[in-house]
Amino acid sequence: MTTWDEFAAAAPTIAEVFRRRHAATGNLCMLGTLRADGFPRISPVEPRFFEGELWVGGMPDTRKFDDLKRDPRCTLHTATVDTRVSEGDAKIWGTVHDVRDPALHQRFAEALYAESGFDLRGREFDWFPRVDVHGGSSIAVGDGHLDITVWRAGGTEEVVRKH
Repeated sequence: MTTWDEFAAAAPTIAEVFRRRHAATGNLCMLGTLRADGFPRISPVEPRFFEGELWVGGMPDTRKFDDLKRDPRCTLHTATVDTRVSEGDAKIWGTVHDVRDPALHQRFAEALYAESGFDLRGREFDWFPRVDVHGGSSIAVGDGHLDITVWRAGGTEEVVRKH
């Protein structure tokens, strides 16, 4: 398992691009999952960083969470609206794990309320998926080239330059 903080320490370039693009879109990312029939599904989500971890929250009882309960593999991609990708782009992939910890849920709810005004305080969470990061990549556009930075668990960031 690689926590968000461990990932950010091992892959600082990718983590910085991911955080920056995540913030620039109002916390919006696209979540990739596998449907029951094996086809991919893309869903918008607003993942949150909390206590050194990355959490995938959203409306309960949705298909994307059914997908993750059946097969915990996923990818998160920063929402890209610029076809030139001038501000960069990032994605991470890994697995999610449901964390059953009512005290953690309430700390998260308090922080969410303070940050956004969305009130989950006092509610019980039936599904609280934490992302265990297995890998990630980011791109940056430079003077006539594209740098692709890739990281896999246990390794270091590697950069491939395309001209």
